[in-house]
Amino acid sequence: MINCEKAQHISKCLQLAIMLEVSSQKPGNVSFTSSFEKTRVEHFLASAVAAGPTFQEAAYLGTSVAEKRLEVGKVGLGELIRDCAVDVNSWQRGGNTILGTVMLFVPIAAAAGMTPMTEDYVLDFSVLRKNIDLTVKSTSAWDSVHLYEAVEADSPSGLGDSSDFDVNDPASKQRLLKENVGLFEVFKIGSGYDDICYEWVNNFALTFDLAYPYLKKQLENKPLNNAVVHTFLKILAERPDTFIARKVGKEKAREISKDAKEALNLGGLDTAEGKKSLAALDRKLRAKGNSCNPGTTADLTAAALALATLNGYRP
Repeated sequence: MINCEKAQHISKCLQLAIMLEVSSQKPGNVSFTSSFEKTRVEHFLASAVAAGPTFQEAAYLGTSVAEKRLEVGKVGLGELIRDCAVDVNSWQRGGNTILGTVMLFVPIAAAAGMTPMTEDYVLDFSVLRKNIDLTVKSTSAWDSVHLYEAVEADSPSGLGDSSDFDVNDPASKQRLLKENVGLFEVFKIGSGYDDICYEWVNNFALTFDLAYPYLKKQLENKPLNNAVVHTFLKILAERPDTFIARKVGKEKAREISKDAKEALNLGGLDTAEGKKSLAALDRKLRAKGNSCNPGTTADLTAAALALATLNGYRP
């Protein structure tokens, strides 16, 4: 398989995953039928298009690592994430749409490029996961600096909460370089309160062990929208959303997780009772200017969809 074709294939899979995620009617999130004050579905669709070249570049760099033409530490995950954030912002005016997703997808793309793939574009997920782990653990201090630049550009609620290497502290980037703190080490600091960081540090445990297996099972006998929404609820029920926790507190995040579990136990979109519970949850999440938007859960749902599309799923 020609490396450029492989990289293009990986990029298309990841772009499709973003589009499928935003197309589903998840409670408290943007979809074709629901918007935020300044962010609508077209902003996410534009973001998916804009992110494509970065995903392709990350995948191509991964193929270079596999062919021993590039050291894995030279892939430059931080720079790729930063450049992707810049491109996404230049193609839409809806603010921070997919930065968390990009932080998950860039190492997936690079690792997929490193992973052998058959002529039918089939890859071994156990090898993919090992390559993800290798890639994120090989990041440098410059990756950390570039990631901080991406966060500064998008201003999400995230690493700025850190007690050390605060992204809002102008001195942090110089310290990162001086003390040679790689991006994996930075994400260790954030892994206790941010599940994007947690995924990096724990070899994408929530994606591979929770979200994707559940999504795969759901897709066997449910419409795509139901499967995605139920996967979103499953993640939220099992894992209080860290984006909500940072904005309105851990207690509120745990309360919302209980609501998600109840909606899922009532049948979700498959039953009248489940739909009623979902509607109530949606209203709750959208109250007070969408202050309880489960953004990290949406990112993890997108990552599960990325594995699905990489594994051959097509709508």
